[in-house]
Amino acid sequence: MTRVHFFHGANDRIEAAVAWLHGAWARRQDTSAQLVVVFAPDAALADRIDRQLWLQPAGGFVPHCLAGSPLAAETPVIISDSLAALDAHRQLLNLSDQVPSEFSRFDEVVEIVSQAGPDKLPARERFKFYRERGYELNNQDISAGFS
Repeated sequence: MTRVHFFHGANDRIEAAVAWLHGAWARRQDTSAQLVVVFAPDAALADRIDRQLWLQPAGGFVPHCLAGSPLAAETPVIISDSLAALDAHRQLLNLSDQVPSEFSRFDEVVEIVSQAGPDKLPARERFKFYRERGYELNNQDISAGFS
């Protein structure tokens, strides 16, 4: 069954997502494996994530691309506005305010919640959705960063 991780208390949801992706990349065990699908249903959000991942320091690059890229099949981090056409991967980083209908195809779902008011209510609804369906939930406060 899919495990769900809520990381709450971020100052900025996107910056925290990029930090989490760097940590996931650093912890990888197989560099050829698909690592994460980033679900960003809004084009501006997908562009911001893509840009932020390119702006990291030279030693911190996370190989990534948009789902429509010819390199997507061999890239560990895929940014996509849809999950329907993608194979299931180990982890899904959900940057939508909704629970993606295909989330259960993933081993893990990561939800990042900022301290911003508009982000909290949809996150509570997602948490409630997962809890009511019996998914294993883990919570971590990241207001001081990822440990």
